[in-house]
Amino acid sequence: MRHHNSVFHSLSKLIPWAVFERLVDEYGTDFRVRKLSTKQQFLSLLFGQLAGTESLRDIEGAFASHAARLYHVGAAPVTRSTLADANKTRSPEVFAGMFAYLAGKAQATLARQAGEAVRLIDSTGLRLSALSSDWAAFSAHANGVKLHTVYDPDAGCPLYAAITPARVNDITPAKEMPIDPMATYVFDLGYYDYAWWAKLDAAGCRIVTRFKSNTRLTVTAENAVPEGSNILSDCIGLLPHRLAFSRKNPFADPVREIRVKIETGAILRILSNDLDAPAQEIADLYKRRWQIELFFRWIKQTLKIKHFLGRNENAVRIQIAVALIAYLLLRMAHSTQKNVESALAFARLIRTNLMHRRPIDGLATPRPPPIACPNQITFKFEPC
Repeated sequence: MRHHNSVFHSLSKLIPWAVFERLVDEYGTDFRVRKLSTKQQFLSLLFGQLAGTESLRDIEGAFASHAARLYHVGAAPVTRSTLADANKTRSPEVFAGMFAYLAGKAQATLARQAGEAVRLIDSTGLRLSALSSDWAAFSAHANGVKLHTVYDPDAGCPLYAAITPARVNDITPAKEMPIDPMATYVFDLGYYDYAWWAKLDAAGCRIVTRFKSNTRLTVTAENAVPEGSNILSDCIGLLPHRLAFSRKNPFADPVREIRVKIETGAILRILSNDLDAPAQEIADLYKRRWQIELFFRWIKQTLKIKHFLGRNENAVRIQIAVALIAYLLLRMAHSTQKNVESALAFARLIRTNLMHRRPIDGLATPRPPPIACPNQITFKFEPC
């Protein structure tokens, strides 16, 4: 019979371990470590995300039951207390760096079209318990963090992620995000900042967002609207020259306002610095924002990112980074097979067969029945 690695082993082969070891050396996370290396910590948490475990005790028990199959993966049984200590004290930068490297690799692997790059920007909130109030307090009765993400809808993967306490405004980490020149950036009202828009515009980027209800546009030209479409108006104009406290608006270039009526009957005022593209193209770009919402729902429900294994800041940051790495590995593994079309169904098959010795491209194929032994004794019962 042909030998197969466990599914978990096959997934771990997608990880560039040379890069991981370089990050470990760079941040010194294995310096004077005797019990649990950074690699073993990472594999333990990665297993927990892929298997959907809900506690460190679950990871401890699962690794103990599969101890015989951990050697070839580079893992070993782990105790709950040792893993908790590592999550509390070890720098999350190794895992964040690993995510950043894999994100670039996944984008190159998964991107299917060579057209204009589209970047969706948004954030999602993650609730934390009162035990995290010392660093993630949002109000007197709520604690949480935000996951700020730049998402490539064509490749179906995140390119950048930042984690902040929930009280931090969305535009603050957005100003630190790397900018891809000439790309199209689509975002919502949380990123309403004229200075940041001017920075994107100077890099040759196309901006697609929404007007605030109280923003007035000084119209300088009107474009024709196609008949029978949901486009109500299309005009070009200038944003207010002055901001609050008599500050000059740093984004003085003409912009475009496209009024669109959506399925619910609501009317959206879409803003763009692209004065030439068809209005329907701009409206369709803004509609693509739903893809990043689906991504947030996917990682919350499938990878159980809403349930945290630790409450301190280090543990939360590490778990989110490992969850994003798990997502990228699932997307990359899914692209290597053709039997399972649905990414969600594929993730469920991975979870079910995680420690079974099966090929990743054969998870949807029923397992063959066991071969009967020729000396097997069978019992036949006849009615009296």
